[in-house]
Amino acid sequence: AGNMALSCCLRWCGNGGSGHIQLKEMPAVQLDTQHMGTDVVIVKNGRRICGTGGCLANAPLHQNKSYFEFKVQSTGVWGVGVATQKANLNQIPFGRDAQSLVLRHDGAIYHNNEERNRLPANSLPQEGDVVGLTYDHVELNIYLNGKNMHCPASGIRGTVYPVVYVDDSAILDCQFSEFYSPPPPGFEKILFEQQIF
Repeated sequence: AGNMALSCCLRWCGNGGSGHIQLKEMPAVQLDTQHMGTDVVIVKNGRRICGTGGCLANAPLHQNKSYFEFKVQSTGVWGVGVATQKANLNQIPFGRDAQSLVLRHDGAIYHNNEERNRLPANSLPQEGDVVGLTYDHVELNIYLNGKNMHCPASGIRGTVYPVVYVDDSAILDCQFSEFYSPPPPGFEKILFEQQIF
């Protein structure tokens, strides 16, 4: 009987093992070419956006506390934040309706065509800077090169996705893992929900 229990255990471990392999094959969080503006160009395996317009990431922010980053590779007109799948990805800048909450390149954070907050004038992101964002289903917070800008903004409702838009030669790279700065305590990278599969 002891042997039988052992073989059951081994068999169970075997199944568990294959389960783990499945998890590793979960898709990477990246920019979603199924949800982007018509004049947007996505390169570098879904990591870099250029052209004109916006793009959603392929994973919704289901977890309580998410963190993600964008690096400004080339300045111009751009914005980063969160948006619903109803957002018009061709109409920039975002933040003009209830479907998006974004930090614009001029430091203003917009939602529903209202300025919800603003970065300090001496802390506008420049070329090479990394903009970190945290979202906890209430507030969007902005970090510049790892430093909290203390300008929370809120107001968006429903299921949201990371969003980025570019125009006027701006190029942004997204980091959904392997961050430049560690996420603030309690926040972590965006995780795909297992039950999606």
